[in-house]
Amino acid sequence: MFLEIKDFLSPAEVARLQAIAAATPFVDGRISNPAMETKNNLQVSHTDPGYAESARIVADAFARSEPFRDFAFPRHVAPPLLARYEVGMQYGIHADTSHMRFGNAMHRSDLSATVWLNPPASYEGGELVVHLGTQPVVIKGEPGSVVVYPSTQLHQVAPVRRGQRLVSITFIESLIAQEYQRTQLYELSEVAALEGLNMRWENRIRLDAVRNNLLRLWSAS
Repeated sequence: MFLEIKDFLSPAEVARLQAIAAATPFVDGRISNPAMETKNNLQVSHTDPGYAESARIVADAFARSEPFRDFAFPRHVAPPLLARYEVGMQYGIHADTSHMRFGNAMHRSDLSATVWLNPPASYEGGELVVHLGTQPVVIKGEPGSVVVYPSTQLHQVAPVRRGQRLVSITFIESLIAQEYQRTQLYELSEVAALEGLNMRWENRIRLDAVRNNLLRLWSAS
């Protein structure tokens, strides 16, 4: 299941991230995954102060986004990372690694997220392509929007043919490790939000109890 949030970042935040990207050194993206032969992109240097500011801006957006919290049930959001693709760059078909180390801790990568930072018309190619069986889902968002999808899905970044693709990416460890369970809880929450005022109070309380009991059960670890 996918989630797209259109106004995830404010225009001011998008402009600031674009300015940081223009002024901050980028390094070979394979530094974070040397074994991935099909990865050909650039990422912001961790040693530059712009990295910390860019990560904070995007992390704050995840922290305040209620639609994201309702969908992902986040336990941990990795520090977001600016990534850039020039003409000819791409990221071949892959699935994200199961666990990632941040600091001294290991975290599961249950969900992946791409935050779009430049207009889709400013570059050709560079689409995020998520493969669902034999059916590719092609996504190219507007600046300030985000797409969140399961890290288990095979996906790729199509080659950039013109212009420059600028995004911020991150990975999320969810309280609910199983995608199916996470989806059921999300659907129950959506039903409660859409139909809550039409339900008798006693039934709404029972629905809330079921949701919370399932969250309690499935988040146990």
